[in-house]
Amino acid sequence: IETILVNSQGTYQMLEQAKKQNAMFLVSSTSEAYGDPLEHPQREEYWGNVNPVGPRACYDESKRLAETLTMEYYRQYKTNTRIVRIFNTYGPNSQINDGRMIPNFITQALGDKPLTIYGDGSITRSICYVSDLVDGLMRAMFRPHTAGEVFNLGNTEEHTVLEFANTIIRLCEATSTIIFEPNRVDDPERRRPDIAKAQRVLEWTPKVSIESGLRRTIEWFSNTISQPSSIV
Repeated sequence: IETILVNSQGTYQMLEQAKKQNAMFLVSSTSEAYGDPLEHPQREEYWGNVNPVGPRACYDESKRLAETLTMEYYRQYKTNTRIVRIFNTYGPNSQINDGRMIPNFITQALGDKPLTIYGDGSITRSICYVSDLVDGLMRAMFRPHTAGEVFNLGNTEEHTVLEFANTIIRLCEATSTIIFEPNRVDDPERRRPDIAKAQRVLEWTPKVSIESGLRRTIEWFSNTISQPSSIV
């Protein structure tokens, strides 16, 4: 419920302030707006394939509602709004125990613990380094002709979850094994953004390679985990 309220009422309150102050507004939406996509890669014009009553729906559907609110403020009130659909992102300063794939794998590998994969490891993800994402967000906010537009921001290099796990084990120089758990309900099988629009309008393309980004992230995790106060 809190997730739904933050993404609906929270977005509404921020849009009201943007309208009153004549301010620019960017809503950070998500690739989850596409659900378990039937189109690959996903273009901004794709409407998605979302289960509206599944266990993930509180996030997926409330983000879609946030997008609808944002676009209606642009149409009805001429508020200077834009929507960015953020695909999987990683990098330093992540929360150690936030439950996402890359932090989980790195934390497990650094402790030489088994890496947990949900499903058989064949589902795919495209991960974007945080500095590339921030660059894209700034361009979407401040470049001309972005009001009323929707942009995908993410890395187009697609790998299986199993490939990510093995890469992280190698980069961590770990002896970790891999254990497979039942797949999560409604977990998308494939995810890769079509960023042609961002490349054309924002002149934006990710610059940090996956291996380089993972090395930087692993170094940060290693330094952070070694500090006793870092894990609660």
